[in-house]
Amino acid sequence: MFKEILGLPAHVLVVHAVVVFVPLLVLLSSAYVALPRFRPRLDWAVAILAVVAPVTAFVAVESGEELTDAFVARGLQGPIVQQIFDHSRYGDILFRYVLPLAVAAVLLLVVTSGHPRVPRLPSWVTPALSVAVVALGVASLFYVYLTGHSGAEAVWGNTL
Repeated sequence: MFKEILGLPAHVLVVHAVVVFVPLLVLLSSAYVALPRFRPRLDWAVAILAVVAPVTAFVAVESGEELTDAFVARGLQGPIVQQIFDHSRYGDILFRYVLPLAVAAVLLLVVTSGHPRVPRLPSWVTPALSVAVVALGVASLFYVYLTGHSGAEAVWGNTL
């Protein structure tokens, strides 16, 4: 399912979505935290990105596993195999940060929505969610960088 898109390896295409949507989620959810007066303008974008970013990260991980299996099945050996596994590990960790970031962002949206059906919560909930969103965002950006850099090194570092 995650092997190819129009004859191209799906992973090669999907990683570009991750590199765009995860930083956008971090940027807009951090702006939502830092700029309360702009929350009505940011809420739908944050909500959409909170769904799209983890989905693209998940598809990138799954398609990367398919691509790794194809390389290993062809008998790929040497230090490149370790680079591929490091890249894969970083991608797994990235997904493990992006998913809770998305959940925290959605919870923050709900808590700050002012909707009458949202129960009154203790005063510490909004600041705690805000800190969680920013901290998970920083970690997500760090792992986007590590994952992307290690993938680029695996592909292009050995050909120069």
